Amino acid sequence: MFPMTAEVFRLFQPQRQTTAVLFASPHSGAGYEPGFLAQTVLSRAQIRSSEDAFVDRLFSPAPKHGALLLAAQVPRAFLDLNRAPDELDPAVIDGISRAPHNPRVSSGLGVIPRVVAGGRAIYRGKLPLSEAEARIARYWHPYHRALRDLIEATHARFGQAILIDCHSMPHEAIEHHSRPGRLAPQVVLGDRFGASAASWVTEAIEAVFEAEGFRVARNTPFAGAFIAQSYGRPSAGRHVVQIEIDRGLYMDEAAVEPLADFADFAARMARIVGQIAGIGRQDVPLAAE
Repeated sequence: MFPMTAEVFRLFQPQRQTTAVLFASPHSGAGYEPGFLAQTVLSRAQIRSSEDAFVDRLFSPAPKHGALLLAAQVPRAFLDLNRAPDELDPAVIDGISRAPHNPRVSSGLGVIPRVVAGGRAIYRGKLPLSEAEARIARYWHPYHRALRDLIEATHARFGQAILIDCHSMPHEAIEHHSRPGRLAPQVVLGDRFGASAASWVTEAIEAVFEAEGFRVARNTPFAGAFIAQSYGRPSAGRHVVQIEIDRGLYMDEAAVEPLADFADFAARMARIVGQIAGIGRQDVPLAAE
């Protein structure tokens, strides 16, 4: 097992937190250590295909609007922070007995992923259970302790917390799920069909994106995964909305590079981040369910 020295996450804080909205990007980490790259059968570009590349940059204006931004540094292909720590895949981790059916694990997308986008295998064989446990202890638990503490501190300060779980989706995936004869959505908001956020929160976020000209869908095909399921408690004033943005709008997916007009897209996103942060202002009366 190789030494694990990469930074777990970075926390970007405003001079003063002025909103109940906080942002987190669990899949934009790009800290690929040499030991991990030596383990994988994939090229560096291939291993990055599951990464939400540049999403942390798109949401980086958050502190300017009085909001926190928690950005993971560990890559998703190495450890998926949007999975439960016990979503272990016996097909890639040695010593794991077969568990009840879990579609994420079965598809190779457990907490230690077996594949990247397109179903390409990451490893030649299996990893020892001790390595999986070490990754979870070193990276998963610190990230989730930080996320949980930020949510609770925000709730204590403002009487509510609205977590924006920031992601990107492959253009091909969203095209595949589009209805015949209809343009594919460019943004998918996931609130687990109302289980992770009150309707007024999701509606307000949807209105912000639509005002900027985006086509928006809700919950299909992405309704939210572990983070939304675990931290969204709308009846207790803890809301989580997962945002998935079509990668084809701002990056060359094959090369994992920003498009030439990335700055223009980032400017649109900066306006959106500011508007979403405004949803959680203390001095803005918020509707109750």
